[in-house]
Amino acid sequence: MIRQLGTGGLAPLLFILTLAACDTGGLGASKDSPFAPDVDTRAEAVDPLLVGHRLMEAREYELALKSYTRAAGQQGFTADVLASLATANIGLGRLGQAETQLRQAIEADETRPEIWNNLGVVLMERGETAEAAQIFRKAYAMDNGQSDSVRDNLRLALAKLENSAYDGEQLDQEFKLVRLGNGGYLLTGAP
Repeated sequence: MIRQLGTGGLAPLLFILTLAACDTGGLGASKDSPFAPDVDTRAEAVDPLLVGHRLMEAREYELALKSYTRAAGQQGFTADVLASLATANIGLGRLGQAETQLRQAIEADETRPEIWNNLGVVLMERGETAEAAQIFRKAYAMDNGQSDSVRDNLRLALAKLENSAYDGEQLDQEFKLVRLGNGGYLLTGAP
């Protein structure tokens, strides 16, 4: 036989459930639980550019690209977002996409030498040495000669221009992404 609870029996049951919820820190998982905590939807989200930069450091280029794409959705296609997207595409070997994005980043902000340098590296990789040399010159002038990486890239491009029989071994070198203090990246020849 099924018995119905009257209003007098319901109140103690609710009281016991409330005490049980208070004892475990809420109805979610306790601190000792092996399950992930509940998502706090009221918390402020982490900047997707910052997340992308961290993923780039971990060499997770595909995930970084997704994070930068989220940043583009939130912030628009700023120079920072475009340069970040390009850097992730370089990591993935997508030089055509990277070149387009770097050119767009330069249109958005043409005062950033690291963007010019990265465009020069992409052009070198694509075999467009003459244009790359001009781009490296501009990056070197904008940087006031402060970056050894830009200077080395300029020297490499000029040497290749001067000697068409340039030693191909040096051109097949791997490039390394170096994080700059402002959250950007600079491509350099790997040691």
